[in-house]
Amino acid sequence: MNQLTSLINAFIKDEEGATAVEYGVLIALIIAACVVIIGTLGGQIKSAFTDVSNSLTTAGITS
Repeated sequence: MNQLTSLINAFIKDEEGATAVEYGVLIALIIAACVVIIGTLGGQIKSAFTDVSNSLTTAGITS
């Protein structure tokens, strides 16, 4: 019985699982930040390419 109690206490004090969860949360936050940044910059980059394309068309340069 004493050995079982020792095993249970060791399991409760083990923090390896917490580390894995922390890494998972960190990765989720990084991915969320990337999605927001790409979403924001994506629209701006599309707008910039559209402006360049329109300028080239106005100047008589077409592909």
